[in-house]
Amino acid sequence: MNFNYWEFTTRNLGFISEQEQLILKNACVFIPGVGGMGGTALEVLVRSGVENFIISDPDVFEISNLNRQVFSTFSSIGQSKAEAAKKRILDINPNIKVRIEQGDWVDKLDQILPEVLLVINGCDDHKATVTLMRKAKKYKKTVIDAFASTLPSVYVVQPQDPRPEEFMSYPTAGKDISAATLDDWKNCAQMETLYVLGNSSTIKHVIMKYALEMVQGKRKRISIASMVWTTGMLMSYEALKVLLNKEKLVSCYGIFLNPWHHKFEKPWPRFMQPFIRKIVARELKRLEP
Repeated sequence: MNFNYWEFTTRNLGFISEQEQLILKNACVFIPGVGGMGGTALEVLVRSGVENFIISDPDVFEISNLNRQVFSTFSSIGQSKAEAAKKRILDINPNIKVRIEQGDWVDKLDQILPEVLLVINGCDDHKATVTLMRKAKKYKKTVIDAFASTLPSVYVVQPQDPRPEEFMSYPTAGKDISAATLDDWKNCAQMETLYVLGNSSTIKHVIMKYALEMVQGKRKRISIASMVWTTGMLMSYEALKVLLNKEKLVSCYGIFLNPWHHKFEKPWPRFMQPFIRKIVARELKRLEP
């Protein structure tokens, strides 16, 4: 059977126009990190008709990935996540052009960013993310990302927006990347946690014993399929809006979806953030054993 792009995307029409479908067909998206939310966003964009991708992921699948990562199967354990993602999306649309950048993609951003219209950040490394956000501003590229949250979330950083390290008060803000220490990067993770806990009801929907272990670095990030896939879906919606030049993007400060109470939660105003951080940090200290 021959693949026919317009038959493949025929049911998209009505949600979008033929002209918009052509825009998606020709768009190129960079996704570093195609495991959890990045992998979900990738597959959704493929099924939406995007045909050009640059992807990267240095990791291989592990047993613990099976609970949430769309390209993870028992038979793929030990295999490259990027290679598995490439194989999967080509099995959906054989005309896709996909290039895999290896683990040194951060060093190649000056070459990658001019080639793409959009970045969806699926990596969970703070140093890589800070570097990506800074370079994206230089090349005037929009980055879609999500918080380390147990509620689905999304934020969209446009070229003119403050960087996440600025509004979450990372210790790296204003520093050269090479001058940042290992402690700085660890503190970045802590500042993101304070932002999430202070600006959403995450703390009401998580078992604190495990959350504290995560904050202390004793446990990996808490993740479950429904949260990860919903986050990837939110990211893909924002990606479609960016690619099709739609209005009302989510702001760089983000939103959280609370599925337990069927509502979106928005961060507090900027002037309140220092006070919120202090309150949350005090409460976390109080909860420590």
